[in-house]
Amino acid sequence: MSTDDVPPWLHKIANNAPSDPHGTNPVISRFAEADAAARKAAVLVLFGGSPASDPAAAGGLPADADVLLTQRASTMRQHRGQVAFPGGGRDPDDDGPVATALREAQEETGLDPAGVQLLRVLPGIYVPPSKFDVTTVVAYWRTPSPVHVVDAQEAERVVRVPLRTLIDPANRFVVVHPLGYRGPAFSVDGLVVWGFTGGILAGLLAVSGWEVEWDVNDVRDLESTLAAAGMGDTLTRTPEMDSPSLRGAD
Repeated sequence: MSTDDVPPWLHKIANNAPSDPHGTNPVISRFAEADAAARKAAVLVLFGGSPASDPAAAGGLPADADVLLTQRASTMRQHRGQVAFPGGGRDPDDDGPVATALREAQEETGLDPAGVQLLRVLPGIYVPPSKFDVTTVVAYWRTPSPVHVVDAQEAERVVRVPLRTLIDPANRFVVVHPLGYRGPAFSVDGLVVWGFTGGILAGLLAVSGWEVEWDVNDVRDLESTLAAAGMGDTLTRTPEMDSPSLRGAD
């Protein structure tokens, strides 16, 4: 796509596929062909911030740049308390994954889709245990609108996480799940971001031009990391442990 009207600090995100330069990110390598019964789903990775770049920052990242995340309600049957991008299963009336991602984001956070500018649509990631074929829609929040928890039965928090906090090496590490999953993670604003969400974020940051060198050898036990953040009861012990947290998955 043309980057003529895309903020310069987002050019690399808009034009480069997610990458795994350290070999720590299994999520972005799951571009397997989905089976015929796969349920279509989409998530929205929404970057906000000033359109003008900061010449003093790596990749021109402005000080107010952020990304929109949600925390799933602790009362949900699956993926309770987990941090995720807004997203969910495709409705019959949705005209493709972009429509699904925007509709779900509006229903979850109250954002106005009219202010969202599409940057790119990533290839679908097939998640065999849950039979979801998940498309990641990457966008820029050109005209931000207020966001909040729309349904407390589904989400506990809606947060705009500062990207400079996210890329801080002190907030990045690798987690290991008791059942074997190993992948990138972040600790921000009292939240532990891991699994599908952590993998997509790490893959995008690797090509963003903003990334700061971090210790890829800092490997932490997921159970104790979640417990330390007060999220100890969010860990699932099913094969879907690193699947995206999606509305309609329960």
